[in-house]
Amino acid sequence: MKTTTIAIQGMTCGGCVSAVTRALKAVPGVQDVQVTLQPGQAQVTFDESQTDDSGLKSVVEDAGYDVG
Repeated sequence: MKTTTIAIQGMTCGGCVSAVTRALKAVPGVQDVQVTLQPGQAQVTFDESQTDDSGLKSVVEDAGYDVG
């Protein structure tokens, strides 16, 4: 298991936090997700054999947010 922190720009409310959390939890191999509005970031624990940092960042971008 690996844990990474992704800086996220563009989240403005709890709904944004929920949207990012749902998107990341849907990724195969993701075990735990903690998203915070301030500072805008996601801490993700995942199985490296199923996904990687760039894949997680792509999911956040696909959800409509910028990765910093």
